Amino acid sequence: MSNNIFVVGLDEENQRVLQRLPWAGTYEFHGLLTPEELQHGEIDFEALLKTAQHQLDAFDGDVAAIVTYWDFPAATLVPILCARYGLPSLSLEAVLKCEHKYWSRLEQRKVIDELPNFGVVDLDDEHPAPPRGVGFPMWLKPVKSFSSELAFKADDETEFADAVAEIRAGVGRVGEPFGYVLDQVQLPPEIAQVGGAACLAEEALHGVQAAVEGYVYHGEVVVYGALDSINYPDSSSFLRHQYPSQLAEEPVRRMREVAERVMRQIGYDNGTFSIEFFCDPESGQVALLEINPRHSQSHAELFEFVDGVANHEIMVRLGLGQDPGRRPSKGKYQIAGKWYLRRFEDGVVTRVPTREEVAAIEDRIDGTQIEIVPTAGQRLSELPEQDSYSFELAQLFVAAHTEHEMTQKYDACVDALRFEFDEG
Repeated sequence: MSNNIFVVGLDEENQRVLQRLPWAGTYEFHGLLTPEELQHGEIDFEALLKTAQHQLDAFDGDVAAIVTYWDFPAATLVPILCARYGLPSLSLEAVLKCEHKYWSRLEQRKVIDELPNFGVVDLDDEHPAPPRGVGFPMWLKPVKSFSSELAFKADDETEFADAVAEIRAGVGRVGEPFGYVLDQVQLPPEIAQVGGAACLAEEALHGVQAAVEGYVYHGEVVVYGALDSINYPDSSSFLRHQYPSQLAEEPVRRMREVAERVMRQIGYDNGTFSIEFFCDPESGQVALLEINPRHSQSHAELFEFVDGVANHEIMVRLGLGQDPGRRPSKGKYQIAGKWYLRRFEDGVVTRVPTREEVAAIEDRIDGTQIEIVPTAGQRLSELPEQDSYSFELAQLFVAAHTEHEMTQKYDACVDALRFEFDEG
């Protein structure tokens, strides 16, 4: 049997995670396109597809699976490549029904009520206006973007106009290549009309943020984990994601039910997913924020700390056409979080913690992994893939036996990390 698994956008950190899977020694993981090719600069989807095909055709051996844990363009490359090489995968149409935020909302609306009022903003209009029925405060975002790039909250007409101007200027970078992929499937008229470089407006949701991760195998929707997403105070920027969720049973049950209904409606099969929600802890009500047609690679270590096996295992098993089966629950810790140390002002980084300093912290505080984001000399506003309101300095994985202990460990790490900046 072939044991060669190609991972679109394979990076060093996730390769280490994959190599720690219990049965990883029986498989060989190969990178297919680099993260830089996929995520930085201009995106030429057709060229990426040709490069990937050339690499696969030149490979001396059988290909057992093609998988990815990244968003567009990787998530849409995989079903196209798998179809061409006769490998198990999601359908391209199902992926696009998740990735195109407007199309996704239209599909959701057919089977659930747990979503905000929404509509498309006409970027070609000389004086764009909020869609009918969508009130302030609202979020404006491209129908397809990286992470939280070009997502803006607008509380009034002035902020609406400013956000539209920003989106209009930057939407083409992802929207144009996304439009190329949309052309590969038969689109409903309302999606063909707006295309891939449109702007979506949604009424702001309220409550605490959470997410569920799951997969669909042979039509059966399985939710295997719920996580909390906690923001910085008075900010839309994430402070941490933590697993498992500390919410009560009722909102977790409702998230699971909504996920099952929506993924069936989309026709999702043979793939992982991650769905983000807003929850009201008191009433137990939930509202769907966004569907991601992939599991979250940023959660991999969290599942590894708590369950003993990273969520990448499910991606690989589905890529091989196998039933992922039951998840283990035998990790060393009871809770784990991915924390984001951020700065909310621009500046030039003049000093970052050294590798030796980071290693010393990790040795002193068990259950921690620290990744420094910028390098000395970088201007924070020039870092790629940042949200619209802050700049990442470090990502910290912290595992513990209680949420309180985890927070204490994080604070101790931050106190020991020495960054310096030139404010000019």
